[in-house]
Amino acid sequence: MTLLDKLLQLLVAVVVFAAVMGVVLLVADRARGRRADLVSGIAFTAPALLLLLVGLLYPAARTAVQSVLDAGSASFVGLDNYIRIFTQPDLVIVLRNTLLWVVITPILSTAIGLVYAVLVDRTRFEAFAKALIFLPMAISFVGAAIIWKFVYEYRPDQQNIQQIGLLNQFLVWLGFEPVNFILAEPWNNLLLIIVMIWIQAGFAMTVLSAAIKAIPSDIVEAARLDGVGGLRLFFYITLPSIRPAVVVVVTAISIAVLKVFDIVRTMTGGQFGTSVVANEFYVQSFRLSDLGMGSALAMILFLLVVPIVVYNVRQMRKVDAR
Repeated sequence: MTLLDKLLQLLVAVVVFAAVMGVVLLVADRARGRRADLVSGIAFTAPALLLLLVGLLYPAARTAVQSVLDAGSASFVGLDNYIRIFTQPDLVIVLRNTLLWVVITPILSTAIGLVYAVLVDRTRFEAFAKALIFLPMAISFVGAAIIWKFVYEYRPDQQNIQQIGLLNQFLVWLGFEPVNFILAEPWNNLLLIIVMIWIQAGFAMTVLSAAIKAIPSDIVEAARLDGVGGLRLFFYITLPSIRPAVVVVVTAISIAVLKVFDIVRTMTGGQFGTSVVANEFYVQSFRLSDLGMGSALAMILFLLVVPIVVYNVRQMRKVDAR
């Protein structure tokens, strides 16, 4: 595709967007009478609903249908694809790894972010300290994976070859043999999880720090006058007060973890027992051309995300109802 073709496509997209907005504004402006508000509401929401239908609902329905078909989407196989996911050893490892990511990453990221937010709250170097832990959030997952891949880099200890991996160089300085961390199952999964924790801890810290600062000062002062301090102040005052923010952070990180693809794909390509559902969906769909299995994995990913989203919405409604 030439540059001219790309510019023409961009121009067509802008024209179509302007035309749609023009029609919406025209209909809303011409609406008169008792149903004017209803007509205006429909005019403004119709494009969004259409995009939702075309961009989300239709692909979701098509994926659900393909998940019960064979690799070429030619014949009906029922639940065979789902049965294979829960019975084939390689795919069971994928599910195990995904569960490991979902259990460890949100808990540790939130805990690290919360402890960090409490420790630096209202200190003289608060802004600088927060900037340090938030910086990884500004890096793409691929960029973070490349950085940590260099940290874990391994060279065989032959003829005193200098290690370029930071972690292995420390081991050599301490007198130990270098280790090929990426190949060390199942610890390599934990090393990949560390990358995600490194990124998400900054997000957790930012949200929870804002929640801590929103705690009314009179509640804290009253607790201090009653002799509550230290850990008791944290567990009986701070943590209950920021519980809604903690729930939001945990659920948001959990959703991000379920969709993790970039880190695994960049660092290991899903090899050495490190693949997760999102990566396996890509492999099955686009490398092995098994659309049935890929669609089944996508549906499992969707079914895992939905309960988390529903729980998050319910918690937010409870907070709003107070």
